[in-house]
Amino acid sequence: MYFVAAVLAVLSGLFYAADHHQIGSLGTTMCQYGGVFCDSPFLVLVGAGLAAAWGMLVSVR
Repeated sequence: MYFVAAVLAVLSGLFYAADHHQIGSLGTTMCQYGGVFCDSPFLVLVGAGLAAAWGMLVSVR
């Protein structure tokens, strides 16, 4: 679950960069298919936080 949280955190950064036109044509394509996430990449970051919290909750040690 920590892997999912890390991937979502990276995706949040990519959507933020795509919204600010910092990654070129990749950003245009990302915003074309995931427009709501380009408008508010905070939603993906919240998902990453929830995935990390869930991972800590269910981890067995």
